[in-house]
Formats: sequence, structure tokens, C-alpha cells
Amino acid sequence: MKVQSYPPASLNLTVEDLDLECQPGQRDDVERITRTPIDPDTFALLSGRVKNIEVGPELQKVVTYFKTPKKETPSGFKRVLSLKRDTLVVDLRRDISYDKNGELKPTKVIYSADSANPYEIEPIAPFLGNLTCNPGIIYDLFLNNPEANVGNKFKDRDEVVTALGDVLGPGCDMSIELNNPFEPDFAKILDEAERFREILSPWRVVIKVPHTGPVNHENYRQLLTGDGHLDTAFDKGATADMLRGHNLALKLYEHGFKVNFTLMFEPHQAQMALQARPAFINAFIRHRRMQASRIVGLLKAYELSGDTYFVGDLRKYLIACDFLPAGSDGVTDDAVLTRAREALANRAVTTSDNSSDGLDTVRHNLRALRQSNLPDTRLIICSMEGPLNYPDIDRLLMEPEFEDMVDRVVVTAEPQYLARFTSTNQVVSYQRRFMAAAEGND
Repeated sequence: MKVQSYPPASLNLTVEDLDLECQPGQRDDVERITRTPIDPDTFALLSGRVKNIEVGPELQKVVTYFKTPKKETPSGFKRVLSLKRDTLVVDLRRDISYDKNGELKPTKVIYSADSANPYEIEPIAPFLGNLTCNPGIIYDLFLNNPEANVGNKFKDRDEVVTALGDVLGPGCDMSIELNNPFEPDFAKILDEAERFREILSPWRVVIKVPHTGPVNHENYRQLLTGDGHLDTAFDKGATADMLRGHNLALKLYEHGFKVNFTLMFEPHQAQMALQARPAFINAFIRHRRMQASRIVGLLKAYELSGDTYFVGDLRKYLIACDFLPAGSDGVTDDAVLTRAREALANRAVTTSDNSSDGLDTVRHNLRALRQSNLPDTRLIICSMEGPLNYPDIDRLLMEPEFEDMVDRVVVTAEPQYLARFTSTNQVVSYQRRFMAAAEGND
């Protein structure tokens, strides 16, 4: 009886070590993946069982589209193995956790940038796995900003998206938001999404769909005129309006698009958002913490003094932040206080303890993802500013509870904001010493 021998667990094995016959006409593509590592158990399973090797159709399409050099596969793709009778098939699957040649990126957390400026993106591009753009970023911050769009070189959104794709390369997803998510004709929205796919390829394009709340095709112009406030409370819209973003995200998913379902601020938004099967959900953190601190201050002032002046200020603030709709100037003090306390309860803050780091939505959403049936969906942590947001996020990602979820996290901010946290005061101090020493020895 022949005894099956197994390679030792410490042995470094690759597909090449299986010594398989290449399918005719595939030699060049097979050479791209022969150095793919395989563990000893897989090697033992395949040895003697498979005789041939071939590459899958996705690999062939990907390397052709991205003009990938010989013996390489592009970044942004994981190599996957499957069996077809006695043939080992090696193919590619989109996964932004991977650099070129199927090598994992240095960290499990993925970095992203909020920008549509190709010049701003260029120095950070090699470190990104995602980019997010919305109409404000594309038009206000770049296209219509002469300081950014130098010489008016870029004329329209398509030119900008094309340039961003060129700068970022194949390994970076690009979340591009629809110009008008309230367009009633889905065919027009689909045409817009298809145009993005044409520019960026099916692999890189992600359609950014916002939560719509009570806003709809008939009333969204209220946001563009007068004081810009909606006359409907954020939580009092028609069911069809409140779920428009969810249905739009699901329909785009059913048409083969990855979706970044955005505008998520509160923990309770997550579970319903996941029903739309998005590739990304979000946790916006900046304004939650700022708003909570302001509301705490005004509530505490009222509770300590009993002076309704502070309730008046609170009313104005809640209207300005859309907690209360337009026309709420006459709403009762009790209604104002109730709405304010509800907001703090949702944000895990009380007037006696305002020590929250504002990341309760991040923690909640990671727990929701862990419990979901969507193993590839990631959480984008976004909308941050100031000296505390990023360091707080960095510490959160080191918490033992989320050790298994770090590879589901994308951290996104403006490139300059991320860049500031590559430095400390000691960097300047030490460079002063080093450069002084170097100058003295010249």
C-alpha cells in the first residue's frame, strides 16, 4: 500500500511546484500566475489529482484591459483557484485588499481619499484602495475652482473621472455619486452609471447612492432656494421617499453595479442599508460629535439656569442642522427639548457625560457587518476633521473586539487631512538636528 506523503507545513510552495501541463495557447497567461503560493494541504490535495493548468476568463479580460506587463497580474485582484475535472483553473476576483501579483496590501485597513483633483491625488495614489467623489467635490472643489482646475484644463466630469482613473490605476475602486438621485426615470440613472462603467471599467466603478430621507423629485429644490431648509421633518417623509435611496441602490446592484450607500450618520441606519446589498456602507463622524457637543452645552445651560433663552438658542440650532424642519420657529419648548434629547440618545451622549469619541456608529456598523450575510461589504469611515478624529479611529481599529473586522474598514478623508497624520512635532525637531549635522560635514 502506497503511503501518501505530505510536504512540511513550513515549506513554501507555489502553483509551479505542481508541474502541470499548460493548455494550448495559454502559456503567456499561465506564466502570470505560476508563482501563486499554495499551502501544503492544498498542494497535497491537488498532487496526483490535477494534470493540467489554465487561466480563467476574468484573468484574460483583466490583463488585456489594463495592459498588464508579462508575468504579472494587476493590483486590485485576488487570485482564486478552482477545479475543472483534472484541470486547475486560476482566475482573478476583484478585491482591493490586494496589490499586484496577488500580494496582500501592507495593512488590512484600506485607505481612501475624498477628492476629484488629479493633481492632489497623485502623491497619495499608490497608497489608496478607493476614492470617493460627489457632485460637490467634482464641481465646487475642482471643476469650477480655478485654483484647483489650473488653466481650466478639465472641461467636464467625464474628463475628470478619466484622469482620476489614469492616476489611480487598476487597484483603486472609484465611488462616483450620481448627479441627481431624485431623477424619476431610472433609465437615465442607469445611463449615467453605464457611462461611469465605460470610463472606469466594470471592476473599478462603484456607484455612490445617498440616503434620500424625506427629499424627493418634487421638493428637493427647496434645498436650493430661500434659506435652503425643507418643510418636512427628516423623519416624517413618505415611505416611498424615505426608501428611495434603498430601492435605487438595490436596483443598481441587480444591474450588476457595486454600490456605495452613503449618508449614514446614525447607528440605526445600518441594518436597513444592508438590505440593499451595497459593497460599501458608511459612518460619517465629524458633524455628529460637533452637534452633540453643542446640544449638550445648550441643554446643560438650560437645566442649570432654567432660562428658556437657551431653549430658544437650541431651537435655532436644531433648525439650522435640520433636526427640525423649516417653519419650526413656533414649535413648543417641550418639543425642542424632546428632539434634542432624542438626538443625544442616538449619539450615546448625556448632559452629564460628554466624553464620547463620537465613534459609536463605527462600532455599531462593524458589529452589524460581522452579523450580516455580506462577507465582502466594507465600512467606509468618513467625514473627519480636527486633531482628534483620525487618532481616535486609529485607536478604535486596535481594539481587540474589532480585530477580525479591520479588513472590512476603509478610512477616507481629504488627502491633506490624511497627510497631516504622517508627521509629529518631533519629526521637525529631529530633522533640524540631522540636517545641521549633515551641513556641518559638507
